[in-house]
Amino acid sequence: MGTVRILAVPLAALLAAASLSCAAEPFAVRLGSERIALDTPPGFSDTTDLGSPRLQDLAASLTSASNRILLFALTDGDMRNFTNGDKIDLKRYLIAVTPKGMENDRVSASSFATLVSDSLHGLGKPAGTADVVKFLQARPIGEAELLAELKRQPDLVSVLQGMRLPPLPGATMWEKETPQYLVFTTTLLLLRGKALRLQVYALLESKGDIGWLEQTTQRWLDELARLNR
Repeated sequence: MGTVRILAVPLAALLAAASLSCAAEPFAVRLGSERIALDTPPGFSDTTDLGSPRLQDLAASLTSASNRILLFALTDGDMRNFTNGDKIDLKRYLIAVTPKGMENDRVSASSFATLVSDSLHGLGKPAGTADVVKFLQARPIGEAELLAELKRQPDLVSVLQGMRLPPLPGATMWEKETPQYLVFTTTLLLLRGKALRLQVYALLESKGDIGWLEQTTQRWLDELARLNR
């Protein structure tokens, strides 16, 4: 995975009249002959209908060009700020994608196992440390590290990763001396014969952020399973 940049995204003039008065609702995406129901976890809003080039670029920076982006979501607070033309924090966000080369085919258990192996190849062993900041502080900037394996089943593998972020362009000296850390879950899921990759991101500001990541990832998985029974 390439370096993830956290950018403030100004409001496009086209979106000045956008409204968030309606709660997010599940929606369906067609993958080949199959329709997959998607939704965001509570507290998040999907951005894909906004048509914002900057949000599209941010989403694209989170995944390979070989994947099709199905959903990219901001927190409800960031979405409100975005539509009001205010600066957004981008401290938490999430994305769902599917491999373009597999979206028209029914993915077998063996093909999914190969996808998992290829996707996680080279990550090494989990760090297995309670002090995530201390571990990431000693690692190269922008390099994603495997912190823990959260779940492994025949149709689902979920891991926790983290990285030390580079200073933003134009950062003050104090900001450059205060490193930021990004933590995220990566989940590969076989759902109704389709392979999905879900990622939930959070800037690491306290130990509670990792617990929040794990809980939000599980709630998202539970909701997708319910919607696609």
